[in-house]
Amino acid sequence: MATTTANANGSKGAELSHSEVHYFNSYNHHGIHEEMLKDEVRTRSYRDAIYNNKHIFKDKVVLDHVIGVDMSTIIVKAKEIVEVNGMSDKITLLQGKMEEVELPFQEVDIIISEWMGYFLLYESMLDTVLWARDRYLRKDNGLIFPDKATIFVAGIEDGEYKEDKIGFWDNVYGFNYAPLKATALTEPLVDTVELKAVVTDPAAVITLDLYTCTTADLAFSLPFNMPIRRTDYIHALVAWFDIEFSACHKPVRFSTGPHTKYTHWKQTVFYLKDVLTVEAGENVRGVLGCRPNGENRRDLDISIEYELETEDMGRQLRNVCEYKMC
Repeated sequence: MATTTANANGSKGAELSHSEVHYFNSYNHHGIHEEMLKDEVRTRSYRDAIYNNKHIFKDKVVLDHVIGVDMSTIIVKAKEIVEVNGMSDKITLLQGKMEEVELPFQEVDIIISEWMGYFLLYESMLDTVLWARDRYLRKDNGLIFPDKATIFVAGIEDGEYKEDKIGFWDNVYGFNYAPLKATALTEPLVDTVELKAVVTDPAAVITLDLYTCTTADLAFSLPFNMPIRRTDYIHALVAWFDIEFSACHKPVRFSTGPHTKYTHWKQTVFYLKDVLTVEAGENVRGVLGCRPNGENRRDLDISIEYELETEDMGRQLRNVCEYKMC
């Protein structure tokens, strides 16, 4: 669910910042839509949630499905696709910001949106869904597809890649580039992680219920605990999210973790300052903080405070790392 600088009635909306223009323009390109549509986990989950629950959708007004709202120019092609499939009388597409367009209905029965970004919250697309919920969704029994999202973290052994990515700056053709090493540590890596690299049990950090959560809930600082599975090293934390369509007769769920089939969201890796030497039975406890960046709300400021606890409490290591996802 995205977003034109003109309202549906032609009047001008608020000026877009440079970062917003860049964000919306990125969705003008066909490649990003091809990548998302070829993501079978994503696309089939939405298809199953709708197709297997036709009784829920019968005679309902559906936002971002039967009424589609998008700011990028890809909506021009979407209108052509609607026409060639003979659905112009059933699907209305509006180009504009969700917060500015005027829908042809005062309220809707169902909101469907694929708003998830890297690390779930990157790009702040959920803000718009919550705005649409409060403005248009029926208060008595309106439905949201999907309606639950959970962020997980786990510890991973990733020494070879960390040395290649971070240690590289210690000696660059005979020169010490330590200032860039510090910067590299603050940049999360979006990539696929093999399941065999995971050293700990996963920890669920936060679950967002889209019926009740607010934009204030998207800035959080919450504890986690990761029991160690085996004696190994921890070089980084990996984060992913699970999604649920609980309104379905048989709930539809999918995960973006290293234990499941590939999705275009991959996973997000946060390299730690330390190398943790861990043994089975120990725990890594910590606090994960996340909030929109003060200068660009679509970016994220993330902090990870961590502490290694041994069984006899004889050895402890504490530290905190700061990251910016942009």
